[in-house]
Amino acid sequence: MADGPSLLELCRELAYRMLGHCNFCPWDCRVDRVAGTRFGACKLAAGSRVSSYFHHTGEELFYRGSEGSGTIFFTSCNMRCAFCQNGDISTDKDNGEETDPRTLAAMAWTLRREGCHNINWVGGEVVIHLHSIVDAIALLGRDYTPTQAEQARARKTKADRFFWFDEVPDAALYEGAFNAPMLWNSNFFMTLESMKILRVLTDVWLPDFKFGPGRCATTLAKTPWYWETVTRNIELLDEWGEDFSIRHLVMPNHIACCTYPVLEWIAERVPAAPVNVMAQFHPDNFCDPASAKYRDKYAEIARRPTHAELEDSWRRARELGLKFETATFERRNAFGISAMLEI
Repeated sequence: MADGPSLLELCRELAYRMLGHCNFCPWDCRVDRVAGTRFGACKLAAGSRVSSYFHHTGEELFYRGSEGSGTIFFTSCNMRCAFCQNGDISTDKDNGEETDPRTLAAMAWTLRREGCHNINWVGGEVVIHLHSIVDAIALLGRDYTPTQAEQARARKTKADRFFWFDEVPDAALYEGAFNAPMLWNSNFFMTLESMKILRVLTDVWLPDFKFGPGRCATTLAKTPWYWETVTRNIELLDEWGEDFSIRHLVMPNHIACCTYPVLEWIAERVPAAPVNVMAQFHPDNFCDPASAKYRDKYAEIARRPTHAELEDSWRRARELGLKFETATFERRNAFGISAMLEI
């Protein structure tokens, strides 16, 4: 805990200055989100909304551990992925509860004291909420303890509030002060300025790397500059010596154009990075034929990947020597015991 001005407070001040001419992500909208009279790609003013927060037991084992990853889900996004499996929160800026930084800090404080191994900032997309998150982390760095009123506001969105968690406050302390590893779980479509602020705050980075260098990011997510932005940011993590793991979602009919180029780039540029080559794609949002939101133009991804497409993706990752099997094939069996599935 700092006695005088701290680096955390400097990061908070910089984030709020950026909010006045928002350049958190490459859309570089330059709108004054503090005034809230005009809106950019994320459709947000200065407020942040949280859909839910809880002990997440569905993350990779090395993040969830035995007590779960303390996950806080924000609404809205700066990308428009047609297949988004969190489409209810990413496409609805009014989903959830408006949450100020003190309530955010209360959420993180509660999850950590309940035994969560880390605080996992996720969305939607999190970089568009950079100012609120930095503010909450700065509060935690000042030995923040929430009031009863702040805890009550935080409980409104706690998705596992009906389960009992014993408080283990000592597990949340290091040398007598509150301590929580911070995970930045992001689509990685963000600016260098945001990356530099986050470097001070983030312990482990979880970048998504969805699309190859062609037009897929534009046609499926309405996101130009995707490849050059995400590859630059991941290379920067490697240059800085940061801890990170990469997630790639295998999509039907996008093995040659997306999966292969992504895996080959990782093998060439950051070969030591752990990778999760994920098989859980299912048609959702605008590519789900059973949904009223379905659009015919997304018919190519309106199904799950075939077994052959998944096998081809994993085979290529193995040929490239990537560190992917531990994260990709770890599952829980029927008895709740983690096991490795061989392919």
